[in-house]
Amino acid sequence: QAQLVESGGGFVQPGGSLRLSCEASGGIFFAKSPHFWYRQTPGKQREVVAANTPGRPPNIPASVKGRFTMSGDNTKNTIYLQMNDLKPEDTATYYCNLFNKKNYWGRGTQVTVSS
Repeated sequence: QAQLVESGGGFVQPGGSLRLSCEASGGIFFAKSPHFWYRQTPGKQREVVAANTPGRPPNIPASVKGRFTMSGDNTKNTIYLQMNDLKPEDTATYYCNLFNKKNYWGRGTQVTVSS
C-alpha cells in the first residue's frame, strides 16, 4: 500500500532549525512525481512551503524563501525540508504530498516554535 511517512518535527526555540523527512513506500517515488511540503494551522488552509517537479529545481515561496530548503535522496525515496531561523509563525503541522494519478498525503508532523 502506497504511503508517505513524515518525521522530524518537534519543539524548537525561535531562531532554531529542524529537518523534516518524508519517506515514500508502496510503489510511489519522489523521483518520478511532483511532490510538495505543506503546512497547516488550525482554522487555516494548507499552505505550500516547498514544491518540486522532477528534473527542475525546487520552488520555495517567498514567505519562507531563504529559510527553508527542500532536498531529496532518491536512493532512500525520501525528501527533506530543512528549516532554519524558525519563527513562532512557522508553528504548524507539516505534511508531505506526492501526486501520482491521485494525491498521497502523510499524516503530518508537528512543528512548534516558541520561547
